[in-house]
Amino acid sequence: MRDEVARRLVHASGAVLPTAYLVSQLDGVPTIGWRAVQGFLVLAVVVALVLEAVRLFVGLDWAIFDKLTREYEQDNLAGYALYMLGGAFAGLLFPPEVAIPAMYMLTIGDPISGLLSSGELRAVKRPRVLVAMFLVSLAFALAFLPAVAAIAAAVAATLADGVKPVVAGYVIDDNLTIPIAATVTAWVMLALTGTVPV
Repeated sequence: MRDEVARRLVHASGAVLPTAYLVSQLDGVPTIGWRAVQGFLVLAVVVALVLEAVRLFVGLDWAIFDKLTREYEQDNLAGYALYMLGGAFAGLLFPPEVAIPAMYMLTIGDPISGLLSSGELRAVKRPRVLVAMFLVSLAFALAFLPAVAAIAAAVAATLADGVKPVVAGYVIDDNLTIPIAATVTAWVMLALTGTVPV
């Protein structure tokens, strides 16, 4: 259980990036531009993929990997790398109004959902976990998006988190799918309602 809590805390630490960007938009605070956020995301993806290449093909045996990766990740791309890829997808392809709530869904919503369902290996998470993920996702989405887009994005993130499809014996990791599902769904809804950010 201790390792699970540690994983969730590391997961939640990713909220520092969107939070730093938002705080920097306040008067009297040094500004962090969205380009700087995007640059950091690119750097994070590159570092993660290099570490994964070394781990998988050379054999990097650091204790931290044993603590922060699960057994099924030992021979596959680890969740943290997919987390970086999912966050980068959101941040590089979408404006802050769409990307930031998706980043919070990944960095805050997913760990909360994970703690509520710790120790359970289910194809579909329990209803109380789905409700918790939806409410957390919706709260962040409503802070940035019109209600229709916010609700749709929260539903998409909840489905990405709560339903675990298996393709060719590999579980599709929600670290990748949560931000992709949330941003794409929000963008489609904004386009349909004519409220796409400029």
